[in-house]
Amino acid sequence: MDVNAAVAAAAAIAGVLTGVIAMLAFRWSERDLKRPTRTSLHTDPVLPPGVDTVLSVLRSSAVVLDEGDAVVKASSAAYALGLVRGGKLSVEPMLQMARDTRRDGEIRQVELDLPRRGTGRGEALAVSARVAPLGSRLVLLLVEDLTEARRIEAVRRDFVANVSHELKTPVGALSLLSEAVMDASDDPEAVERFAGRMQIEATRLTSLVQELIDLSRVQNDDPLEDAEPVRVDELVAEAMDRCRHAAGTKQINMAAGGTADLSIWGHRGQLAAALGNLVENAVNYSPARTRVGIAARRVNSPGGDLIEIAVTDQGIGISDKDKERIFERFYRVDPARSRATGGTGLGLAIVKHVAASHGGEVTVWSSEGQGSTFTLRLPEAGAARDRAQQHPGLDDEAGQSTGSNPRRSPDSPPDSTAYETLSAPEVLP
Repeated sequence: MDVNAAVAAAAAIAGVLTGVIAMLAFRWSERDLKRPTRTSLHTDPVLPPGVDTVLSVLRSSAVVLDEGDAVVKASSAAYALGLVRGGKLSVEPMLQMARDTRRDGEIRQVELDLPRRGTGRGEALAVSARVAPLGSRLVLLLVEDLTEARRIEAVRRDFVANVSHELKTPVGALSLLSEAVMDASDDPEAVERFAGRMQIEATRLTSLVQELIDLSRVQNDDPLEDAEPVRVDELVAEAMDRCRHAAGTKQINMAAGGTADLSIWGHRGQLAAALGNLVENAVNYSPARTRVGIAARRVNSPGGDLIEIAVTDQGIGISDKDKERIFERFYRVDPARSRATGGTGLGLAIVKHVAASHGGEVTVWSSEGQGSTFTLRLPEAGAARDRAQQHPGLDDEAGQSTGSNPRRSPDSPPDSTAYETLSAPEVLP
C-alpha cells in the first residue's frame, strides 16, 4: 500500500514539473516572437510621420529606399517614368547615388538622360535627380522631368539665333549698298541701281520686323476677348486683294468658290492675316500662268459645325520630310527661293498659332510637282460663340486638342471642293 502511494506521489510531482516547464517554454517563445529581428527591420520599414503626406503632394517623382535598396515608397510618377520596376530602383546611376548618400549622409544632385520606356525612338528623357538621407535608415530620391523645359529652351535659343541671322542679312546688305552709293556718286546709273537694291532690302527688313510683331501678338493675345462674327467672303476678298499685284506680275489667276455667307467667330485682324499668309504663299510658290483657288464650306462636327477654308495651288509642292516642319518658325523648304520671293519663314507659324488660339487647326496636303492644299478649320460663328459663353476657356483647350475635328490624313489627297475653285469663275488680278 505504501509502495503504491509513493508511486502516485512521484507521478503527481512529475506532472506538475512538466506543466511548469511547458508554461515557461510557451512564455519564452511568446517573448521571442515579439522581439524585433534584423529581418523584420529590413522588410517592414516605417516612414517618419508626415513624410507620406508630403510625398503625395510633390510635383517631382519620389522614391524612398531602405537599407537593402528596396523601394519602401514610390509615387505614381516614378512608375510612369520607369524609375521603379519590380520593387527596385531601375536606374543604376541613381541607385549608386543613394548608396553613397546612405554611407556619408551628403545630399547629391545630378542631371541624366534616360531612354524613353516603350518607344522605339532614340529620344532621351532629361531628368534632374536629387538624393538626401531620410532619417537614419532611409534615403529619399526626388526626380524632376526637364524634357519639356529643355525643349522650350532649345526653341528659344534657335529662335534668337534665327532672328539674329535674318536681321543681320538685310542690315548688312543696306550697309554695303550705302557705301556703294557713296563711292558711285558720280555715276547716276549705278546710284539708281544700288538705290533700288536698298529699297528691296529695306522692304524685306520691314516685312521681317512686322511678322515678328504679328507672331508675338498672336502668341500673347487672347483673340476671343475682341471676338466678333467675321464673314468668310470678306476674308477671302481681302486675302486676294493683298496678293493681287504679285499674282498679276506672274500672270496667276485667283479664283474663289465654295459655300457663300459663312461666318467665323474670332479676331478679324488675326484671321485675315492667317488666310492672307496662305494665299500669299500659294502665289509666291506657284509658277507663272497657273491658278490659285480658295474654297470655303461648312463641315459637321460633334462639338459644333466647322468652317473649312482650303487654299490650293499648282506650285512646286512639298516633300514628305518638309511637311513635318513647315509650320516651324523660320523653316523654309527652299531657302534660296524664299529669299528671292521675300519670304521670312514666319508666315505659316503665324497661321498655326492663329488657328490654335481660335480653337481650330491648319493642315496641309502636298505632292511634289502637283501643288499643295492648305486647309484652315475653324469653329463657325454661332457654335463658337455659344460654346465660349457657356464654357469660358473651352476654346483655349480646343486649341491644344483638336481630336474632335474631322480631318483628313495628311497623306490623303484633298477633297474635290478645293479643286473646284480652279474651274470656278475667275477673279483676275
